[in-house]
Amino acid sequence: MTCSLTYDLVVSWDAELTALTERIAGPLFTRPEPRSTFPDLVRSLLADVPRKNCWQLADHIGHVKAYRFEHLLNGAKWNADALRDEVRSYVVEHLGRPDGVLIADDTSAIKKGDKSAGVARQYCGLTGQVENCQVMPMLTYASAAGHAFINRRLYLPESWANAPGRRKEAGIPDKVVFATKPALVIDMLTEEIAAGTPFRYLCGDSGYGRDPDLRAFCHEQEIGYVLAVPVDLPLIAVRGGGEPVGHLLDRLLAHGNSAVWERRSCGSGTKGVRLYDWAAVTTRPAEQAPAPGHAHTVLIRRSVSDPTDIEFFLAHAPIDTPVSELIKLAGLRWKIEENNEQSKDFLGLTQYQVRRWTPWHRHVTTVMLALAFLAVTQAALPPDIDEPSDQGKDQRARPKPP
Repeated sequence: MTCSLTYDLVVSWDAELTALTERIAGPLFTRPEPRSTFPDLVRSLLADVPRKNCWQLADHIGHVKAYRFEHLLNGAKWNADALRDEVRSYVVEHLGRPDGVLIADDTSAIKKGDKSAGVARQYCGLTGQVENCQVMPMLTYASAAGHAFINRRLYLPESWANAPGRRKEAGIPDKVVFATKPALVIDMLTEEIAAGTPFRYLCGDSGYGRDPDLRAFCHEQEIGYVLAVPVDLPLIAVRGGGEPVGHLLDRLLAHGNSAVWERRSCGSGTKGVRLYDWAAVTTRPAEQAPAPGHAHTVLIRRSVSDPTDIEFFLAHAPIDTPVSELIKLAGLRWKIEENNEQSKDFLGLTQYQVRRWTPWHRHVTTVMLALAFLAVTQAALPPDIDEPSDQGKDQRARPKPP
């Protein structure tokens, strides 16, 4: 038996959103104007507004002008990191599990001009080529209950870090210096450890898996990980000697195809179960020993439909961790892709019209709160809920409530 979305259920979501935003706004703001405007901003970000800029959001919520939202982001006194801490607490309270996973990835916002903090001609993951854009390393928390962003950074290219005039104009604090994207992830992991965020593993793509400092941090902190790695990552084989990770495949294939591959699922996606052929080899990165009680394993993933499509993952996990568990962790990386897509398509993550450092953090963190509310509300849905038909509507993976 299934149950349908009811008026009472929708009303309860509205009440929960009001309680959440008012509870956060109370200590976050000292003045009544931003305290009352903040809930309006979160609510309008969650609404079906075509373009999530201040003017259209204000028009939707019933403000005569965009000034109140513009002042909230640009002029009011409040701390975006304090809001980030509230988002984390909310996510952990409702989605936190001892075996939680943190997932690192960066997303991009294509911009015009050169005034927005951190904007530069740089690689853009959105298009796969060099664009004039801002790059945002993000951190998602994922568990069996759901997944949502809990931390963020704005990448500052060296061209910005070493330009005092541009920094001042964009309001970039003096303490902010150039750091690589993996180094920014280390900073975020340090914050999560200090906050007591419950997690056992880190997942990420090869841009993070190839970084020896990030891996070393995880070894020192005894954090497990399953990270995609490039084909030329140097390894030490079990029997000694060095080789790039890509050579493992050639060596394994010499034993015959049937002895190498095992077809397994690494999770479900929008098109159903994700099935790949997998192989696993015990090894470790060159000059990097695992944490005590841990071991390194290389996972090799091959596409079922295209055997030339190969990806490598380096796992760092407690000894005797089943390979099946590592494969599932490799599949979790896509949860942050879902967060990126939903936040951009439905919550206006990159539709901001702010240029300075502080307003950027305020906007992005407010979007994080909106996404967290969706994730928590979805996790609380009855398991037998019968959703209305979406026939004829946009079939993208839109969050369910509110």
